[in-house]
Amino acid sequence: MYRRIRDLREDRDLNQTEIAKLLGMSQTGYSKYETGENDIPTAILIKLARFYNTSIDYLLGETNDPKRYPNGK
Repeated sequence: MYRRIRDLREDRDLNQTEIAKLLGMSQTGYSKYETGENDIPTAILIKLARFYNTSIDYLLGETNDPKRYPNGK
């Protein structure tokens, strides 16, 4: 899971500070999600899935299909 959020961020040429700002948190706090030091809260997973237009299942590694489900928001 942690590798995926880093890869998604890097694929968009964004840095941790930019994503942290989007999430309303510090860069250090966000960095701990990418390294797996801290678990990612559900509210943050939802924001990341919406931002990257992917499913939470993809972020969690439950599927390799990054597409969102129909009717997903």
